[in-house]
Amino acid sequence: MAGHGAEEHPHGADRLCEAGDRVYSRAVRRGRVPRGDAGPVPCLLDLALLHPDPDDMDWLVPTSPQEVMTRLLHGLYDEVSASQRRMGSAVAAFEWYAGLGGPASGAAAGEGAAIRVLDGASRIQTALDRATEACTTEVLTVQPGGIRREHELSEGLHRALELRGRGVHMRDLYNHVARHGQGLLNYLELMGEAVEARTLDEVIDRLILFDRTVAFIPANSDRTMALELRHPALIAYLSTVFERLWRLAIPLTAALPDTRIEGISHREQSIAALLAEGHQDAVIAERLGISVRTCRAHIARLSETLGAASRTQLGVRIAQVGLDGPVDGTPLSVPLPERLPGPVPGSVPGQGSPTGR
Repeated sequence: MAGHGAEEHPHGADRLCEAGDRVYSRAVRRGRVPRGDAGPVPCLLDLALLHPDPDDMDWLVPTSPQEVMTRLLHGLYDEVSASQRRMGSAVAAFEWYAGLGGPASGAAAGEGAAIRVLDGASRIQTALDRATEACTTEVLTVQPGGIRREHELSEGLHRALELRGRGVHMRDLYNHVARHGQGLLNYLELMGEAVEARTLDEVIDRLILFDRTVAFIPANSDRTMALELRHPALIAYLSTVFERLWRLAIPLTAALPDTRIEGISHREQSIAALLAEGHQDAVIAERLGISVRTCRAHIARLSETLGAASRTQLGVRIAQVGLDGPVDGTPLSVPLPERLPGPVPGSVPGQGSPTGR
């Protein structure tokens, strides 16, 4: 009977089930209840809240609430005492282990503070919020990828507004393709003079740098882990990288430079330069923040414009017209070669494979 009751009523005297509460309350008010009333609630007998009336075994009398409370408090005291003993043993053990490290343990602690791994979105967000609260002067960010989605911009909007309210200046670097996203334009309009944005054909991976004292960079490809960096040498290096990219970048308020070659866009000029370096379609797409499909469509148009009948011939044409150099807006005066009979747009060899083979 006791085991059966424990299965159906898995609780203690401090949290009675609804049926048990009704029967026990009635027993306390009336002084006793018929034994049959306790049939559906065997927990009251299992917990010794009811016991047989010695004068009449057909009735059950309640254990006084005061006695029940005393019993519960004794049980809690025993649990707390046991927990304290376990805690003391754990502290003593780890103090002993810590003492084994010797003088080198201090250096290891310093390294841990300078480079900290943040595992999971919640820990990353908490660390970013903490850095935002401490920031007083400037925030530098690099935002790779293509067009900024609304949810991506809204994720950090509360931090950006908080920084703007404190007079912190922000500078953001994006890929050129981000210029075509209305979400980014709306964000910059909302932030006003607090944010200055520039774009490049290519940027480094994501970087957020607060007051040139703490930086955050991805620690894996899917960005579920990040590194929090506070080492002065690393911070100085990342700051220098950002400033050099910033000088090369074009303000978002300014137009992209003209390639001065009819039929070739600025993006296609960038693709041509990366093709000349030997990169495959997937790599080019990632570096420019566009899809592989879009990249291949641009390569097809580039091949048609330059009159290239193969991927190899496209490389030769790119070099002939000077598209194999860095994209800096310098006018290209080399005339286009005469068109040769070749494939129709979209049939350049290699387009069906990211490897270009």
